[in-house]
Amino acid sequence: MSGLDAFPITRKWPATDTQAIQLYSLPTPNGVKVSIMLEEVGLRYQAHTVSFSTQDQLSPEFISLSANNKIPAILDPHGPDNQPLPLFESGAILIYLAEKTGRLLPQNPARRYETLQWIMFQMGGIGPMFGQLGFFHKFAGKEIDDPRPKERYVNEAKRLLGVLERHLQGKTWMLGDEYTIADIAIFPWVNTLRDFYAAGELVGLDAYPTVIATLERFLARPAVQKGLSIPA
Repeated sequence: MSGLDAFPITRKWPATDTQAIQLYSLPTPNGVKVSIMLEEVGLRYQAHTVSFSTQDQLSPEFISLSANNKIPAILDPHGPDNQPLPLFESGAILIYLAEKTGRLLPQNPARRYETLQWIMFQMGGIGPMFGQLGFFHKFAGKEIDDPRPKERYVNEAKRLLGVLERHLQGKTWMLGDEYTIADIAIFPWVNTLRDFYAAGELVGLDAYPTVIATLERFLARPAVQKGLSIPA
């Protein structure tokens, strides 16, 4: 018996590597934040697919770990005080993994809070707004005749991209020359907007060349390339 056996989620997704962080996810823009982070910092982990097609996210086992029934979630067998730690919400997981490893979150207090402000910017702005745009442009929302919902999210996406474009002027990453969890939070969503939602033309993405250049640098990182397809 391992310390993970006490968690109901391991009955549906058995932990075959009980010393590794257990990741429950899908390669969505929120899901890949965590797989990319795990690849970047080199932590040992085991990935489990939470299938939306079979509504795994609504299963009692998954909800026992992720109260909001959203991916991603993790179960770390070696959390604080070496006790198992269950955790959901991608932003919280990024911060936890950064603090656990001492990587990708600046130690300087001012720089740390600057990083966290951009995490909140993604969680409160980019994620919800880009996601709604995707719904109205690519998914069921495109069948709605009223153009106003889609227009609202297109305009808000443009505004958010403008914020990024202005901030990134003269910088390599969100924190200047330092790659951080802020980049891991933001750029999977920019990538999804352009490539999965196919909304680049809709939002005039070419008008934000610095954002595009930063996205391409992000996508060129080996850990990002691997993390984008985990779980398979």
